Amino acid sequence: MDILNLKTSGDIEFAREVILQFRTNVDSNYLVEQVSEMIKNEKFQLACIPTDDGKKAAAFVGFRVMDMLRTGKIIYIDDLFTLSEYRGRGYAAELLDYVDQVAKENDIKSVHLDSGFTLHTAHKLYLTKGYILGCHHFVKTLKI
Repeated sequence: MDILNLKTSGDIEFAREVILQFRTNVDSNYLVEQVSEMIKNEKFQLACIPTDDGKKAAAFVGFRVMDMLRTGKIIYIDDLFTLSEYRGRGYAAELLDYVDQVAKENDIKSVHLDSGFTLHTAHKLYLTKGYILGCHHFVKTLKI
């Protein structure tokens, strides 16, 4: 299975549909600029598996290398999503394996992600892939 590492504006456009279907809060007019800035400034990486016809991304993963006092150097997965018509083909599992390989190649000993508490199908995949529930993640929205 081909996994493409996306870096350029054209690459980001290739994944536009799958990203925007997952991240509905993102301004589509700013998508390429936003992801380009994340790649440049935040060690963000984007990879995808193309559709059968190769015209767009069927699934994608977005992740970054982080170094924290609590964990040391880690990879944090921000995004993992497959278009509905391509689900059940193992694409998410392949992308998780890809991230694991990137971690190993960079001597990073752990991969972290957060998942919505109702996403039971995703949780089953994560547990099958060796992830554990390591902590609770708390969020506070500020009124600005």
